[in-house]
Amino acid sequence: MPLVDEVSAAIADAMRKHESARLGALRMLKAALMNRGVEKGRDLDDNESRQVVVSLVKQRKDSIEQFTKGGRKDLADKEAAEIGVLEAYLPPAADPAVVDRAIAEAIAEAGATSSKDMGRVMKAVMAKLAGKGVDGKAVNDLVRKRLGGT
Repeated sequence: MPLVDEVSAAIADAMRKHESARLGALRMLKAALMNRGVEKGRDLDDNESRQVVVSLVKQRKDSIEQFTKGGRKDLADKEAAEIGVLEAYLPPAADPAVVDRAIAEAIAEAGATSSKDMGRVMKAVMAKLAGKGVDGKAVNDLVRKRLGGT
């Protein structure tokens, strides 16, 4: 079943249960999925739908950081609750051992020796971990440490 249909069913369920916080997050997700579908001019496949969810989660994390800096814990908590709803539509996070192995393989394949090779290594790592629920920023930090950068 397409993700947009799952979200529509979840919206109906949230409406029946009067879960306003969950309902708002689901409506926002459905709108984002529909907008991306209109941009593409076709229905989204699973990978594209997952990318929409990933970008929404990333936006919420950035917002939490900004709200926390601004002393708005109430808004940060609201964004955190939305992340909880959105993460239900993402695959589970990749095992750290799998990520480490992918980084080691990518470094070996690229023949990387310094942080100048960062781009080639990141491209290879992210290709290996596609669809496995990894945070690109966290992977970037791990690769940077392995290559000796700070």
